[in-house]
Amino acid sequence: MKVLLLNGSPNSAGCTYTALAEVEKALEKNGIGTEWFHIGKDPIRGCVGCRACMKTNVCVFDDDICNKLSAKMREADGIVIGSPVYFSGPNGALCALLDRVFYSNYSNPNGFKHKPAACVLSCRRGGASAAFDRLNKYFTITQMPVISSQYWNAVHGNTPDQVRKDAEGLQIMRTLGNNMAWVLKNIENGSPPPEPETERAFTCFHDGK
Repeated sequence: MKVLLLNGSPNSAGCTYTALAEVEKALEKNGIGTEWFHIGKDPIRGCVGCRACMKTNVCVFDDDICNKLSAKMREADGIVIGSPVYFSGPNGALCALLDRVFYSNYSNPNGFKHKPAACVLSCRRGGASAAFDRLNKYFTITQMPVISSQYWNAVHGNTPDQVRKDAEGLQIMRTLGNNMAWVLKNIENGSPPPEPETERAFTCFHDGK
């Protein structure tokens, strides 16, 4: 089994990486493999709502990392997305990327449904809970089990060294890794996921129905 660790910070070895690395330690201790994906600093397009990906499950823009990340997420057994907190929200480039990744896989039967996922945040002081809510919505709209910890999944500090001194935050990361490993092992040894209803319902009131 393998968990994809997505570093949504432009910095490859900063505070977000430090938080994800603590999650990785717990996963590896439980015999779960990991793979890293860093979004980097290159430009990332936003979604233009063309809806072409609803038929192909591939974003029409193939000049950035979107489709590569989609493939990595489909291959993984679990996903942990990390982001720094900028102005009480996740990294904007990460959100632009995730909008396209999740949109293009929304109707994909081999996409992300029933794949355990979690997000972790790194902030100097505040804004983590708002960013936490923003990222978790990607999972809940896609029928992905959200893995929890003993508190909101955040570390505090302005540098990696400060994050490493956040004893509570690091424990939260380890607990998250342990919980992710436990869920993955239960999925591997347990019953298959529930079958969806045959027809998707959409409520719309503008036509009077």
